[in-house]
Amino acid sequence: MKTISSLISLIVTAIFSIAAAAQDYEVPRTQWGQPDLQGVWNWSSNVPMQRPARFGDRQFLTAEEVEEAARRRAAADANSDAALPIEGVDGSYNDFWVENAGIGENVRTSHIVYPTDGRVPELQEGVVARQGVYGGVTTNDTRPVRISAGGIGADGPEDRGLSERCIIGFNAGPPMVPSLYNNNLQIFQNKDTAVLMTEMIHDARIVPLYDSAEELDSLHDDIRSYTGDSRGYWDGDTLVVVTQNFNGLSSSFGQAGTSYDKVLTEKFTRVGPYTVDYEFTLDDPSTYTDKFTAIVSMTKVAGLLYEYGCHEGNYGMENILRGARVEERLAAEGLL
Repeated sequence: MKTISSLISLIVTAIFSIAAAAQDYEVPRTQWGQPDLQGVWNWSSNVPMQRPARFGDRQFLTAEEVEEAARRRAAADANSDAALPIEGVDGSYNDFWVENAGIGENVRTSHIVYPTDGRVPELQEGVVARQGVYGGVTTNDTRPVRISAGGIGADGPEDRGLSERCIIGFNAGPPMVPSLYNNNLQIFQNKDTAVLMTEMIHDARIVPLYDSAEELDSLHDDIRSYTGDSRGYWDGDTLVVVTQNFNGLSSSFGQAGTSYDKVLTEKFTRVGPYTVDYEFTLDDPSTYTDKFTAIVSMTKVAGLLYEYGCHEGNYGMENILRGARVEERLAAEGLL
C-alpha cells in the first residue's frame, strides 16, 4: 500500500507540474507561420461530460480530490480480475478493450464548462431523447434511427444505430466526445486547408480555411450531410472550425433531438508539446434551451492512425439480424 500511495503522490505532483510548465510553452509553427497541430491526438478521458451535482459551479478538482480518485481507481484495479468478461452478450467488453483512463492533466469536474453548472441544457418542449436497445428487441420507435449505438429493433439493418451501420462513429461526431475506445484524431495542415481524420469509421473532414470569421462561406441550405459542412479560420493561435448543414438524420448530441439546425463551433489550441485543448460549443435552438460548451484535452500519440475498416467483416450486424430470425422461428414453433 505504501508503494501505491507513493505512486499516486508522484502522479498528482506530475499533473500539476505539467500544468505549470505549459504556461511558458511556445507554439511550434508550420512553414506558413500557422500553429502546428499536425499529428495523431488522443482524447480519452475519465472525466464525466456532465458535472456531478456535488461540485456545483466548480470546474476543477483539488489536488486532494485527484489523489483520492487515483487511490479509488488503484484499489478497484487491485480487487478486480480484468480478464473476466462482463456478464451478458450486451456487456461483453472488459478492461482490456476500454480506453478511458485519460492522459495528462485530467482534473476537471466535467468537460462541460458552460452553462456554469456543467450540465447539458434542458430539451425544448416535445424533443425526444431516444434510447437504443441491443439484440432483437423491438421498441415502438420509428425510422429513421438517429442514435449511434444500439437500435430500435432487428427487422432489418435500417433498425440499427448509425455506428453499427458504419455511417458515423459513436464518438467521432462532430463533436468528438470521449468514449470506450478509438478516441484518436489525426490532423493534417497546409496553408489553406486542415483535415480532421478520426479513427472511428475513418472519417475525414476537409476544412477550407478563410482569413476571418466574417469571410466564412457556406454551402447552399439544400446541401446537407451526416457530418455537416465545416469551414475554418485562425483566431490567433487557435484553429476555429464552424460546422453546419447537418442533414438531421443523426441526433443533435448524445441521443437527443435531430442535428438539422445544429451549428457546431470547435476550437483547437496547442497548449503544450503533447497537448491540444479541444473546445466545442453546440448551438441547436431546435433541440436545447441554451447552447453549451465543453473542453477536452487531447494528448499527442507517438504512433500512426490505421484505417478503421468498419464494413469489412461486420459480423455484429449480420449476427443481430440472424439471431432475431432465430427468435422469431422459435416463437412461431412455440419453443420460446
